[in-house]
Amino acid sequence: MASSFKLRINGTEYSVQAEPDASLLSVLRDRLGLTGSKYGCGEGQCGACTVLIDGKPRRSCLTPATSAGSSQVLTIEGLEKSGHLHPLQQAFLDEGAFQCAYCTSGMIMAGVAFLKDHPDPTDEQIARGMNGNMCRCGVYPRIIEAIRRAARSMKESQG
Repeated sequence: MASSFKLRINGTEYSVQAEPDASLLSVLRDRLGLTGSKYGCGEGQCGACTVLIDGKPRRSCLTPATSAGSSQVLTIEGLEKSGHLHPLQQAFLDEGAFQCAYCTSGMIMAGVAFLKDHPDPTDEQIARGMNGNMCRCGVYPRIIEAIRRAARSMKESQG
């Protein structure tokens, strides 16, 4: 039986009706029309569904929607501000860090969280930090470069 609950997503509060065991991913995509997070494996292994919950990367396919009720959820749709892409979104475009782009939103969300803790990362730290987000097209070198580029851009904008 469906229940009603509230979710805070990208700074907006939503009233949602869903089954108690509905995943956050299914609520985002099917109830709220936020389709940036992708269904990949459904087992939390590929990272295509990654969102940030209270700033931490989480696999939305495994997260019960009701468990996110008191948290702030950030999806790829919430990164853009006032017509300006997040530096990592822009870096992915500049570096061509995607081919089919199915993994891109999950990669970017994981990368945003990673860059908060590693503002000046090495390639090894990036590879370790992004472990668990899979790209079937194999554009990992461009993803690493995009994260480096975003780190530089963010550092320049602060200083």
